[in-house]
Amino acid sequence: MSSPARARDLGLACGRLPSGELNSIADIPGVRVGHHTLMHGEIRTGVTAIIPHGGNLYREKPVAAVHVLNGFGKSAGLVQVEELGTIETPILLTNTLSVGTCCRTLVRHAIEHNPDIGRTTATVNPVVFECNDGYLNDIQALAVMENDARAALGSASRQFEVGSVGAGCGMSTFGFKGGIGTSSRRLALDGRNYHLGVLVLSNFGRAGDLRLPDGRVIASPTAEAEKQASEKGSIIIIAATDVPLSDRQLKRVIRRSGVGLARLGSFWGHGSGDIALGFTTANLLSHDEKADLIGIRILNEDRIDLLFEAMADATQEAVLDALVAAGSMTGRDGHHRPALTDAF
Repeated sequence: MSSPARARDLGLACGRLPSGELNSIADIPGVRVGHHTLMHGEIRTGVTAIIPHGGNLYREKPVAAVHVLNGFGKSAGLVQVEELGTIETPILLTNTLSVGTCCRTLVRHAIEHNPDIGRTTATVNPVVFECNDGYLNDIQALAVMENDARAALGSASRQFEVGSVGAGCGMSTFGFKGGIGTSSRRLALDGRNYHLGVLVLSNFGRAGDLRLPDGRVIASPTAEAEKQASEKGSIIIIAATDVPLSDRQLKRVIRRSGVGLARLGSFWGHGSGDIALGFTTANLLSHDEKADLIGIRILNEDRIDLLFEAMADATQEAVLDALVAAGSMTGRDGHHRPALTDAF
């Protein structure tokens, strides 16, 4: 059977909170996502770009935070995000051995729009995340080039595909085909609507461990052969919101992504790179700020449970979204990953 486009087409909604209009990270105004997919011969890879707002990210930096659930990963830029609590470039997702290429692309992109970088002002911190797609993709081919990363940036839109696209092309999840998934939740605060949205690059989970929201445990056809294997995949979780938060509050929120992963059956194994990054479009810090003291709005901490719940639910559903949309795939050396829908 053909895969439905989204998790909710199979009744796989998570939690009680309503979704946004698109049920997507792009429900946050200004956020756009683009992909560039490479699929030829034994290549199954690509790049996905998340752009937080339509302005100059280096000049107007969104408040951000990062949380590492398990750090078996090769991502770039996380130290500065942890220290300064902002991001200043788009976020690129790709395969493990293409992080350097994507970093170079983001640096060039930033310099083109800010020629003072590294001359009369500070350098730039590119943020790139990765998962290892080497089971389905010939990762040693180093197929991702700067033009591919630029193509992902250039294609960014409020409407975007999920599944085996962009960085998600060669990814696996719980023994099934994984990839890109997304989900959002609508939140009412002080009489107006806000949103929290999640996008995942899903490449984690031991075959046979997947648990659906109704409690069913779903095993891939390879689960019996793989049941003694260690969990050594990865997942990257990108969260966006228009709720005004501090970087400390954002870190508290994105930690709850682990709740969603645990509900799915993951325990974040030793060899797994499980990392979350969150940003808010409601608090932007100016690179060229002249004032000694500046003010930002933040959430009343007594209301933060609402965001914790949204983060857990949206992460869980975003992974299911990737699984449903991904379909099946045969890649390098005949390696095959079935679709989740094949097991229903």
